[in-house]
Amino acid sequence: MPSYVAPTQDLQFVLHEVLKVSESAIPGYDELEPDFTLAVIEEAGKIASNVLAPLNFSGDREGCRLENGVVYTPKGFKEAFEQMKDGGWTALDCDPEYGGQGMPYVLATSVGEIFVSANMAFNMYQGLTHGAYSAIHVHGTDAQKQTFLPKMVSCEWTGTMNLTEPHCGTDLGLMRTKAEPQDDGSYAITGQKIFISAGDHDMSKNVIHLVLAKIPGGPEGVKGVSLFIVPKFNVNENGSLGERNGVSVGSIEEKMGIHGNSTCVMNYDSARGFLLGDMHKGMRAMFTMMNEARLGVGLQGYAQAEAAYQNAVIYANDRLQGRAVTGAQNPNGPADPLIVHPDIRRNLMDQKSFVEAARTFVMWGASMIDEGHKLGNKDAEGLVGLLTPVIKGFLTDKGFEMAINAQQVYGGHGYIEEWGMSQFARDARIAMIYEGANGVQALDLVGRKLGTDGGKHVLAFFEIIKNFIKENADHPALKDDFLPQLKQASKDLQAASMYFVENGMKDPNNALAGSYDFMHLFGHTCLGLMWARMAKAAHDAIEGGASDKDFYTTKIATGRYYMARQLPATSLHLARIQTGADTVMALDAGQF
Repeated sequence: MPSYVAPTQDLQFVLHEVLKVSESAIPGYDELEPDFTLAVIEEAGKIASNVLAPLNFSGDREGCRLENGVVYTPKGFKEAFEQMKDGGWTALDCDPEYGGQGMPYVLATSVGEIFVSANMAFNMYQGLTHGAYSAIHVHGTDAQKQTFLPKMVSCEWTGTMNLTEPHCGTDLGLMRTKAEPQDDGSYAITGQKIFISAGDHDMSKNVIHLVLAKIPGGPEGVKGVSLFIVPKFNVNENGSLGERNGVSVGSIEEKMGIHGNSTCVMNYDSARGFLLGDMHKGMRAMFTMMNEARLGVGLQGYAQAEAAYQNAVIYANDRLQGRAVTGAQNPNGPADPLIVHPDIRRNLMDQKSFVEAARTFVMWGASMIDEGHKLGNKDAEGLVGLLTPVIKGFLTDKGFEMAINAQQVYGGHGYIEEWGMSQFARDARIAMIYEGANGVQALDLVGRKLGTDGGKHVLAFFEIIKNFIKENADHPALKDDFLPQLKQASKDLQAASMYFVENGMKDPNNALAGSYDFMHLFGHTCLGLMWARMAKAAHDAIEGGASDKDFYTTKIATGRYYMARQLPATSLHLARIQTGADTVMALDAGQF
C-alpha cells in the first residue's frame, strides 16, 4: 500500500524563503512566523499520514454505496471526518464571525495540499463545503449567513455546487432546471443535476446545495440563470432541522477514480430553495465558488503527482534491476537499484521539477488571492484571475502526466492495483475535466482573460519577469542557468500573444486553434519564473550559512534541470500557435 509524508521543509521553504510571508504587508501575514506555520503543517502531516492516507487505498476499493435512499461513505471516512472537524481543520481560513479561525488563505492552501495528497476523494467533502461557504459569505444576505455559515464552517453541514445537467455541461445556458417563485419568497426547484461531488453522504447532518436554475420569464441563455440555496433538510427559524426537502439521490455515478467521494445524480422535485445573490445573476455568484475551486483543482493536479512521486522514489531505490552502465553500484547484490539508470533519473527529475515549481506557483496564486481580499488590491485580483486557467489547466494536465510517469517507474507492478499507483493516475485524471474541462480553460484564457482590462494583467506579468531579470542580472546562481532561459520563454509568450493580436481579429479560429498550446506555453513560463525565484532563495540561504546545505543545493540542481529540459517546450508551443487554424480546421465534419 502506498505511503505519504507531508513535504514540510518544501512548504516552509516556499512560505518563508520564496514568498517571505511574515514580511508581507497583507493583514494576518505577520502572524505567519516560521514556528507557527511549522506547527500547523506538522500537525496536518500527522493526520495525513496516520489517518487519511491509510483510508485512501481502502476507500478506493470500497467506494460509496446508495441503500434505501441513504449514501454511505467507505469504512473509516466518518470517523476521520470527525477528527478533521474536532481539530478545526475545516475552518482554517474561514471568517471568525461564523466560527472560523481567520487564517490567511495561503496557509490553508499549504494544508490543503497535504490533505489532497493523502486522500483526494476524502478532502473533496470539506473542499466543496468551503466553496459553498465562500459563495454564501460573499453573496448571501445577513440572515442566510447566520443560518448556514456557522454549521458549514464546522462541517456539521456540508455543501455542494450543482451546475451540470444530463444534456448540458459547459453550456449552462441550455439548462432546464426551473425555479418557480412561491408566495413566501422561496422558490420551488425542479430538475436534475449530474456529476455532483459530495452530493450526499452520511458524514454530516445536512447538505447545503447551491443550485443553478432558471426563473420562468427571465432572459434566455446564461443571462437568465440564478443561484439558489437548497438544503437537504429544511431549516427551522430557530436553526434546527425540519422536514426533508424535495431533493433526493437518483444514483451514484460509476467513475474511473475518486471512488471515495460520492458523486451523485441529484433530483429536485419542487424542492424549497432560496435565491442567493441577485436574480438572473447566478453565474456571478457561482464563479465566486468556481474560481476558488479551480485553484484548488490545480492544486489537486500537483498534489497527486507529489504523492505518486514519493512512492516512485521509494520503489526506484528498492527495486533491483540490471547494472549501471558505468559499473556496478551495488556489487554485493544481484543487481543495482533502478535509480542508477539515467532514464529512471530523467523520469523522476521530470516529476520532482514539476511538483516543486507547481507548488510555488499555486502558493503565489493563493497569496495574490489574500492580497486581493484583504487589501482590496484589484491588480492582484486581476493577475490571479488571468493565471487561474493556467493553474487549473496546465497543472492538472502535467499532474496527470507525472502520475503516469510515477506509475511507469514501477514497470508491471504499476499496472497492478495492489501497488496503488493506478489510483494516483485514475484520481488525477478527473482534475483535467471537472471545474471546466481544460480545453475550456484554454479558451477562457485566450478568449477572455488575455484582453481583460485592455490586456493590463498580461502586461503586468511580463513586467514581473522583466524586472526580475534586470534586478538579478549579475546573480551568480541565475545569470547563466536561469535568466537566459526565462527571458527566452517570456519572449515566446509575448510572440504568441502578439500573434493572437495580429491574426485573431481576421479569423478568431487562429487564436482558438492555438489556445491549448498557449495555456501550456504560459504554464511553462510561470514555472520557469518560480524556479528562478526558488534558485535565488536557495543560493541566498547557502550564502547565509544555512545548516541544511544539501536541501538548497538540491533545489538549485532541480531548477537547472527544469530550465534545461522542460522550459524549451515554449518554443515548440509557439511554433504550433503560429501555424494558425488552417491545418486544424482542414477537414469537414464528415471526414473525421
